[in-house]
Parts: sequence; structure tokens; C-alpha cells
Amino acid sequence: MIPELESFKMPILSLVTLTPALGALLLTLIDRNNKALIRQIALMVSFLGLLFSLIMVGNFDATVGTMQMEENLPWIESLGISYHLGVDGFSVLLILLTSFSMPFVFLSTWKAVDSRVKEFHIALLLLQTGMIGAFVALDLILFYLFYEAMLVPMYLIIGIWGGKDRVYAALKFFIYTMVGSLFMFLAILYLYNHAGTFDLPLLLERLRTTNPLDGTQQFWLFLAFALSFAIKVPLFPLHTWLPDAHVQAPTAGSVVLAGVLLKMGTYGLLRFAIPLFPEAAMDLREEFCWLAVTGIIFGACMALVQTDIKKLIAYSSVSHLGFVVLACFMNDVESLTGAILQMVNHGLSTGMLFLMIGIIYERRHTRELADYGGLAGVVPVYSVFFIIAVLSSIGLPGLNGFVGEFLILFGAFRADAVWGILAASGVVLGALYMLKMTKMFLFGPLVHDANRNVQDLQTREILYLSPFVIMMVWLGLYPSTFTKLVQPTLSLYVQMLQN
Repeated sequence: MIPELESFKMPILSLVTLTPALGALLLTLIDRNNKALIRQIALMVSFLGLLFSLIMVGNFDATVGTMQMEENLPWIESLGISYHLGVDGFSVLLILLTSFSMPFVFLSTWKAVDSRVKEFHIALLLLQTGMIGAFVALDLILFYLFYEAMLVPMYLIIGIWGGKDRVYAALKFFIYTMVGSLFMFLAILYLYNHAGTFDLPLLLERLRTTNPLDGTQQFWLFLAFALSFAIKVPLFPLHTWLPDAHVQAPTAGSVVLAGVLLKMGTYGLLRFAIPLFPEAAMDLREEFCWLAVTGIIFGACMALVQTDIKKLIAYSSVSHLGFVVLACFMNDVESLTGAILQMVNHGLSTGMLFLMIGIIYERRHTRELADYGGLAGVVPVYSVFFIIAVLSSIGLPGLNGFVGEFLILFGAFRADAVWGILAASGVVLGALYMLKMTKMFLFGPLVHDANRNVQDLQTREILYLSPFVIMMVWLGLYPSTFTKLVQPTLSLYVQMLQN
């Protein structure tokens, strides 16, 4: 039974958000040579964050579409900045996805990271606080601070614990995202000067009633917000930082980057850019939909020709998140439900694929497809898990990927048959490149002697992969468990945009 918040007077959103940061602070007090204790504390803190997230979900009223569990305290009163947190259908599943993923990310690093262990775990915990904070923040400055706070730990994770070109990849990631964020910051300041508040609900009300923006203002402000979020997605043609970041990042960095961090872009479009500037968003709808469709096909085609497994999965993210961007501009509940589900689905399937690539890389120290083949007969348990993740990624009915893609394509066909057909071609290409990779990786000829002695999954690895499989099957067979949490909010959102 989930405890009721009223019984404990719990500021649950603060607990979900700040527990990892408090864990990071605790780690600063631990001797850096005591690696086992550092790992244990980080793991316990991440499970505590998951527990608080489950309490949050258990107390979330699925029949209400407005903000819930709000915490609103004055922070910098002279500037009108408040510590305003809240959760609704847009954010509840993404918070749960973040808290769900992190304990298994920590388990995956148990043996993979052995240098600067203390600093690595502190960076991951601070990154978790930044991600969840961005999902719950309802003050624009608070959101911006959490949004930017994610850059530093991810930059360090790539730049310190990454591959041989890690510094280049880290700098490219940082510069791309920082430049885009600066435009958004300037737009936030303009909005404050125009409407006199950083508080998102109050700002939305004032822009609709007492302080409306004209068409030109909406156009430029929307572009400033959308540029920042499009880089984070990343939307074609702003995607070039992603393959480098994924290839050079350690496994944990890739899992968090693909599983959660990229969702900041699509979440930002739905939470901020489109509702704040609805006229401009609809005026530019066609352009963004074409960019999304182009990204779907381009990412799939690039994945099809990759020889590096990690880069292949990175380009698959460009393609998959193109579906989500497309759905963001379809103003109907079904498409938007598909967008939220697909964000969660991508986090599960792609996160698990990166975990599995990290496992095999620890054993073989290569990511080239040509260096593999014949693994199905050598590591059968690993192969079963890998195939489940692949089938989830390509949207096999009965697994999580199908429902989200179906709802998005349904909405796309209803809006424009050309968009629907082109997006559907991305599904076909996605099956093609993933099955081609699987054939070469698991079922190709066993030509390398090193593959004959690869160790199958260990108990620890099965333990952190199994929850992903459980969630994939659950979402695939019982999607209503999750869709009922988001649809009331999406219904109100669509009504607001149509008025």
C-alpha cells in the first residue's frame, strides 16, 4: 500500500528531486579509496529516489489534469523567482522513468568504472537531480537552472570517463547545448519584462488575458525556446553532437543520455515552447513536422550504414525522437499520448541496448560489428535479452514500442497522409537496420576466436536488465496503466491550444 502524502506531510517532489543531490553531498565525506562503500551508498540513494517516485505516482490522481503536489515557496522575492514545483501528466512518467533507470545504471558501473569512482558517482547523482528538477520546475528561472545544471556532470562524465576522443565529444556537446540555452534565457528575460513573472502557470494566464504577445513577438520567442529544445532532442539538422557524445561516453553516460536527457527537448516543447507561444507554434507547425519526418528517415538511413554498434544506436535515437517531435505538433490527445509513451519507450529500449553493448564491450573491447558474429551459440542468455531489446526498439506488438508508434502514426495520417507515409517508412527502415545488426552481431559466422570464450551474463547483469524487460512487457500488454495517468492533462492541453 502506497503511503498517503497527507499522513506524512511529505514534500514529495522535493524529496524525489533533492535526494540524489544530498547523496552526492554525503559521498564527498567518504574516503575516495573506499570504492565499495561509495558504490553502495550511491546505489542506496538511487533506490531511495525510486521509492519516493513510487510514492509520488501512488498519490497521483489519474482523474485530474491539473498540477498536483505543488510546492511553491518564495526564493528570490525581489526578482519574483520562486521555488515552484508541480507534477502532471506531462511529467509524471518521465520522473518515474528517470528514477527507475538510475539504480540499474549504478549497478551497471559496479565493475566497469574503477578510476575516480567517487567523482563519477557524485556526477551521476547530481545529473539525476538536474533531470528530475527540470521535469518538476514551474518557475522559468528554476527550470533554466536545473536545465543548465545537467550540462556540467554530463560534460564531466563524457570528458573524463569517455573514449579516446572524449574531450572533443564533451566540448561539442557542451557548446551545442549551451548556445541553444542562451537564446532561451534571453527569451525568458523578455517574457519577464513583458508579463512581470517567471511563474509558468501565472505567465500562461497573463499571456492569454492581460499581456498577450503579438505575432512577431511570439515568432521570435518561440524560435528561441524551440532552438534550445531542438538541439537537446536532437532534431535534424542539429543532431551532429549526439553520435560523438554517445560513442565516446561510458556506458552509464550513454544510458542516461539516451534514456532521459534527450527527453528534455521534447518535454520542453510540450511544457514551454508550444503552450507559451501557440500561434507561432501552429504557424511553424509544417516546418517542424517536415524536419521531424526528415530526421526519422535520415536517422534510420544513417543507422543502416554504421559499422560501430554504439553509433548505430545513437542514430536510431535521432530517428525515434523524430516521431516524438512529429507528435508534439499534432494537437490531438491520441498523438500526444503516443509522444509521452514513446519518450518512455525509447528510454527503456535504447537504455537497455546501451547497457548490453556496454556488457559485451567489457568482454571484447570492441564495438565494430565486423568483430562479432556467432554469439547466439556462445552467450544464449545474453542473446535472449538483446533480442528482446531489439524487438522493443522496432515496435513489435506486445512490447512497449508498438503502442506509442501506433498512436503517433495514427495522428500523423489523420493530419497529413504524406507525413504518415514518410513516418511509417521510418518504422520499416528501423526494423531493417536493427534486424541487420542482430543478424551480424548474434547469428553471423563465428570467425573470431575471441568470441568463442565470451562469458555469458552474470547474476548482477541479469538483475539490472530484467526490470527493463518487465517494463517493456507491461507497457506492451497493459498500456492503459500508464496512458490513464497522462490523458486528463493532455485533454486540457488540447482544449487550451484550440481556444
